[in-house]
Amino acid sequence: MGSRNALIEELTRSSNLFFAFFVGGLVLVASVIVFHLGFAITPPPAIWRRGRKKRRPVRVYMDGCFDMMHYGHCNALRQARALGDELVVGVVSDDEITANKGPPVTPLHERMIMVAAVKWVDEVIPDAPYAITEEFMKKLFTEYDIDYIIHGDDPCLLPDGTDAYALAKKAGRYKQIKRTEGVSSTDIVGRMLLCVRERSIGDSHNHSTLQRQFSHGHDQKVDDGVSATGTRISHFLPTSRRIVQFSNGKAASPDAYIVYIDGAFDLFHAGHVEILRIARELGDFLLVGIHTDQTVSATRGAHRPIMSLHERSLSVLACRYVDEVIIGAPREVSKDMITTFNISLVVHGTVAENMDFLKEDLNPFAVPMAMGIYQQLKSPLDITTSTIIRRIVENHEAYQKRNEKKEASERKYYENKSYVSAD
Repeated sequence: MGSRNALIEELTRSSNLFFAFFVGGLVLVASVIVFHLGFAITPPPAIWRRGRKKRRPVRVYMDGCFDMMHYGHCNALRQARALGDELVVGVVSDDEITANKGPPVTPLHERMIMVAAVKWVDEVIPDAPYAITEEFMKKLFTEYDIDYIIHGDDPCLLPDGTDAYALAKKAGRYKQIKRTEGVSSTDIVGRMLLCVRERSIGDSHNHSTLQRQFSHGHDQKVDDGVSATGTRISHFLPTSRRIVQFSNGKAASPDAYIVYIDGAFDLFHAGHVEILRIARELGDFLLVGIHTDQTVSATRGAHRPIMSLHERSLSVLACRYVDEVIIGAPREVSKDMITTFNISLVVHGTVAENMDFLKEDLNPFAVPMAMGIYQQLKSPLDITTSTIIRRIVENHEAYQKRNEKKEASERKYYENKSYVSAD
């Protein structure tokens, strides 16, 4: 019996020894193969090593005038941000815009407010040059750690006909995004100039038709997108995908303090941004109601709105202070609406197109007032949509000349444009 156990132990030791030699042999053979094939066994990348510094974020730069800022600008900034981790935006100075394009409608400080409020923007540089010079490009790369300079697929030419981004392209640090179809600052100014021309000739019978042309992107006098007066009319085509791209995609929690504010938000401007900022600070979630085109026309006049419901909705959705919008909200804030959206507070600014609603028989805020959940907020800026329109009307000759120059380049872009993919 003892000899039998001894034999079993000897066999076990022999098996273990064989297995150890076998595994060691495999490792040795594998090492020789790796050596002869020239492979190197390296540690994991620094980004994954514990205690090591991760790679720095990719910083991209985009500049622009951002005059009469609209959803097309916002979509460009969204696309630019997708090409990096941080987006730095340069806002061109008033003097540079005047020298290269004609007088801006909105001054620099208002344009800065607008750009800084876009949810995809991380940093803003004021007084950026219109053209990327050697000196400014070096500053971007060294002081701002910029990796790439971004611009749309539409050409940006200087008065002498040269490319404003030639140096960035030559340096190999340029990336291109798709221009947003159907809108431009030139187009928006053109809509207002068209409105002024129609009014000046006393075409009162055509006011409602004109409003529908603005709202639905059509002009009965248009041939291939250009009106008889030379003004290009918007061919904006709203899609559900664009709305999703602009949306936050997050619902309010059941116990969230939801603040509600509504309005037309036509020609989305700095005054809108500032009242939205203050409203957002009052709660956990800001819900914005955007009135229909028909509601705006009924309360503001037949020539309003300048921007259609979907255009206005995208501009509001792009604002970092906004969590959700109601597209086509009713003017009257009802008890059912307050319950449906779990609204905690209804607010309104002190500066608006129509402040006579308190005197109306059908006060749109009667219900929240009776419930004790209505609050009027002091508007930080004395700006309305009418303010912007007045700036155009008072200087319409200068803007007409500016548009005539710009329309020529836009017409050439549309004639020669080719498909460019976008995310």
